[in-house]
Amino acid sequence: MAQFSVTLAKLAEESNLAIAYTPKDLKEIKVYSAEVYRPGIMLAGYYQYFDNTRIQIIGLTELSYLEELDPAIRRTHLEKLFSFVPPAVIVSRGMTPPPEMFEFAKQYGVPLLLSEEMTSVLMITLITTLNTELAPRITRHGVLVEVYGEGILILGDSGVGKSETAIELVKRGHRLIADDAVELRKVSSRKIMGMAPENIRHFIELRGIGIINVARLFGAGAVKNSVEVEMVVELEPWERTKNYDRTGLEHDSYDILGVNVPSMLIPVMPGRNLAVILETAAINNRQKEMGYNAAQDLLNSLGLQNDITGF
Repeated sequence: MAQFSVTLAKLAEESNLAIAYTPKDLKEIKVYSAEVYRPGIMLAGYYQYFDNTRIQIIGLTELSYLEELDPAIRRTHLEKLFSFVPPAVIVSRGMTPPPEMFEFAKQYGVPLLLSEEMTSVLMITLITTLNTELAPRITRHGVLVEVYGEGILILGDSGVGKSETAIELVKRGHRLIADDAVELRKVSSRKIMGMAPENIRHFIELRGIGIINVARLFGAGAVKNSVEVEMVVELEPWERTKNYDRTGLEHDSYDILGVNVPSMLIPVMPGRNLAVILETAAINNRQKEMGYNAAQDLLNSLGLQNDITGF
């Protein structure tokens, strides 16, 4: 699997970090690990299993401990930390790094950054950004929209009406995330985030009209940079000989990087308003997430339980 990276400049921007020292522009420094580390045990003298690919965070506990150490021992442990050349060392809570940190940061070429945030808040912000930027990812041909807060990935053959459906949804007050190429990132074991490649973000192609900028045409409220994919809708031309789900009791899913996302197949034919259908599907999917299934409720009220005979 490809190894992804994020620049230290991106992390500094997202986490509002200030530069105390850097050997070069933060845009040239890349981070490859999605984990961060508080090196308390290392500063106590235990160096085994230290992962130097992680960003190191010095909080109040670590700094207080260092201040209590004998100056010679403090220098020894700090030099050992910087000698591993981690991607960066960040001092949190607006505290001032001891002079030895500046010395060893310059000696070993390690960026030394500062944060005003509490240590735990800083770690959450960094981990969230790292998980998104370094997540395993794939690209799928389709359209991604947000409808009533639900991220819907629309798939189907070229010309089936994906982009036209998306633009109708935008006109009805919903938001476009990506058209044509949708980048899907696995940010956790149960969560897929979808977004557009930066170079085509907010653009959509409509046959007969061409390429339009949705943000410019409909306003900034009509677009969004990313959304969690909570449902996959596959569009296909109507086949009269094919049996389509008419009850909603079936539980189909679409595999994205090992995460099963609820899915449904919607036949396309003249006269069907796909935008309204997707709005209904989004609301119905949210109800199912909340534990309510209309089809099951109907069967229960009829005393049929799971017997779907006659539907």
